[in-house]
Amino acid sequence: MTATPATHDSRHPLLTAIVLALVVAALNLALWWWSNLPHGPDDWHGPINGFSLSAFQRYQNPLKGEFPSEAEIDADLTLLRRYTDRIRTYSTLENPQVYRLAQRHGIKVTAGAQIDTRLANNEKELDALIALARRYPDTIERVIVGNEVLFRGDLDVTQVEAYLDRARAAIRQPVSVAEPDYVWIKYPELAQHVDFITIHLFPFWNGVPRKDAVAAALGAYENIRHLYPDKHVVVGEIGWPSNGDRHEYATPSVSDEAIFIRDWLNAAKREGIDYYILEAFDQPWKENLGEGRTGAYWGVFDASRQPKFPFTGPVTEDTAWPWKALAASLLALLPMVWFARRFNRYKTMGRLFFCLLIQLAAGLIVWSATLPFNFYLSWIDWAMLVLLFPAQLAILAILLINGFEFTEVLWNRGWLRHAGLLPPEPPGRQPFVSIHLPCHNEPPEMVIVTLDSLAALDYQHYEVLVIDNNTKNPEVWQPVRDYCEKLGVRFRFFHLDPWPGFKAGALNFALKETDPRAEVIAVIDADYVVRPDWLSRLTGYFHEPKIAVVQCPQAHRDFEHNRFRRMTAWEYDGFFRIGMHHRNERNAIIQHGTMTMVRRSALEGTGGWSEWTICEDAELGLRLMHAGYELVYVDELMGKGLTPADFKAYKSQRYRWAFGAMQILKGRWEWLTRPGPLTAGQRFHFLTGWFSWFADALHLIFTLMAIYWTAGMVAAPQYFSLPMQLFLIPVIGFFFAKAIFGIVLYRARVPCGWYDTLMASLASMGLSHAIARGILHGLTRKKTAFVVTAKSRRLGESSFAAFAPVREEVLMAVALALCVLGMALHYGTRYVEGTLWMVILAAQSIPYLSAMAGAWIAFRSGDETG
Repeated sequence: MTATPATHDSRHPLLTAIVLALVVAALNLALWWWSNLPHGPDDWHGPINGFSLSAFQRYQNPLKGEFPSEAEIDADLTLLRRYTDRIRTYSTLENPQVYRLAQRHGIKVTAGAQIDTRLANNEKELDALIALARRYPDTIERVIVGNEVLFRGDLDVTQVEAYLDRARAAIRQPVSVAEPDYVWIKYPELAQHVDFITIHLFPFWNGVPRKDAVAAALGAYENIRHLYPDKHVVVGEIGWPSNGDRHEYATPSVSDEAIFIRDWLNAAKREGIDYYILEAFDQPWKENLGEGRTGAYWGVFDASRQPKFPFTGPVTEDTAWPWKALAASLLALLPMVWFARRFNRYKTMGRLFFCLLIQLAAGLIVWSATLPFNFYLSWIDWAMLVLLFPAQLAILAILLINGFEFTEVLWNRGWLRHAGLLPPEPPGRQPFVSIHLPCHNEPPEMVIVTLDSLAALDYQHYEVLVIDNNTKNPEVWQPVRDYCEKLGVRFRFFHLDPWPGFKAGALNFALKETDPRAEVIAVIDADYVVRPDWLSRLTGYFHEPKIAVVQCPQAHRDFEHNRFRRMTAWEYDGFFRIGMHHRNERNAIIQHGTMTMVRRSALEGTGGWSEWTICEDAELGLRLMHAGYELVYVDELMGKGLTPADFKAYKSQRYRWAFGAMQILKGRWEWLTRPGPLTAGQRFHFLTGWFSWFADALHLIFTLMAIYWTAGMVAAPQYFSLPMQLFLIPVIGFFFAKAIFGIVLYRARVPCGWYDTLMASLASMGLSHAIARGILHGLTRKKTAFVVTAKSRRLGESSFAAFAPVREEVLMAVALALCVLGMALHYGTRYVEGTLWMVILAAQSIPYLSAMAGAWIAFRSGDETG
């Protein structure tokens, strides 16, 4: 093995690293600054005409019988008196002390009686309203009997008119009912029973974008004024939410609320409009009243009684952005400096790219950790956040791990650990090699081709041990035995039945039968055809005592004219062209059980092949590293086998690898998590190398949760609300980033065209469900059956048989399609969160659709290999 000297910025590496980190930190600060550029609506000077007042505090809820104290109401009125001398209330039974306290503060009140379907309660409200109007004739300047009663459909128009007539007959103050403008157009007779018209104007709920909202409100107001020229028109509610869900083209935000209200205040003053801003204070309890999350955020002040925006000067969406930006920069600074210094052998663009990824991750952590505080979350919401925040951290970790591979592969100046073919070993220096070929129920004609290639090796000192374990049919194993006898004494055949331990058990048996002269154990699969110079060009590495393994790529043959075999062959190739080089840099390759050579003394000295895991090859590689040995990866195709014959075989093989990986992770956890013989780089690769597979497991869990949640949103929207963008945007970003990383690396490292790249990506995505099941089963189970990967077609002729291996994937795809359809019919594209959710559901279906496509391609491709 040769170590390639990599050129790097060696003159001032630490200074260069610091400069790179500072540049990226500055870019982060600039991005936060740009995204929070202040907006400049016209200033507002002077008092506000009036506020709608609900005096419930942050954790109070009238639906639960929780009401503010007199001291809390008094404090609210003291605050509001600085901005206005008029308020509007909605109930006379709730918080009746408001009127006495308002009189003390010199505040005029438009008093409201709560009228709804509760007829007995309506009588109490109306009686109390009449009594209060008489008791405070100078404070209560007018009254409103009912708020949006006709809009909700609680009563019919004649019932409302009767309540109005009774109030007008009992008190001297002007009387009205408050309804949206279209209700007054629908029921013109209502105007004959009121002293003034009270309309509610909400361009937000009409889906009007903020820039057109004030004009839309003025237009609605003028329409009512011209319809009822003899009546004074009061805008009983008008406002804009600062948070919540988007409604069609209307977006809730602090800056939009500030701009709308300041523009409205100036327009109303100019036009002489009588109005009440909805509302004084945010009311978190209103999230459960049918408006969803948005209902809680209509206040000019938040629930803690802090102003959300100034009435003069520019408006900033997030006034705390400088602290968040600084926190994100500081969180990323040391990791960026460490990376840029530690990997200064990478090209500058690569170090800059990964530093940007680190900064992006830090920014998303700060954003995700602080954004929930912009919402009024219940303990259930916080519990969900506690569960989901670690999932977001896992997503970022996977992104950084993939990004590190992306950076090292694309921007390294040369591999530090590079191993190529050696000159052929002369017979006098050739170590004796014992080639072990395990079989189980393999087609004899396929094994015979492999034996012929082994017989043609250009090497003198070797033997071949064929170990057939647990094949029941003599017609399968006896032809192989007979052929070994024809090939001579160098080839020995063993039939084991019954025999425990699967492939590892067979290989351990072979170790006991190995020629005592053997210094090297070589293992190949029963479908491989090897190059004649396989041994002669590689055994020279074993003259170095620290080298325990020489590994060549797993490669394939006879796939070019079979679409399914072709797509899978190129999918396999990606790992050996990309991932193995990445791992080889830190002596952390995955040993796989074919085209591998192992120093016999190292193999036997560390315990042989492990029969407690179905990935005995990968476990052996890790064990040899733990013992201090080096493993060599030679990226030369020294042998080629057959791809899995059908999609079922393809899936079962990847399931086995994922399950075995989890067995190793659990069995060798202390090795991987505690300082010891393994280097930090080796622990890193064995802990993180399977993170992409963990992403498949998370995908399955998230998909099941998404299906459940979508069903809830469609069937019971009062209990299930649209997910916040907080969760949606990182998920979508992760999906696209991972896809881009994979395709770019394939194009850079794998010698195939665009068609094969895309088909390999299709094959890879189609394995997601099988991998997820393997990961979850591997974490929760101790053992599973070792299923040999079939190399010959096993499907029937029926088209339905094509999808038999992917029944679960078909069900998941159908469920997700129904979810998208349900969302489209129920929500349409009115909410950006709803649209993003449909995009996520569609993206989640891609692996399942890919599996279906792969199964169909395998079915249609047949066994033709050209």
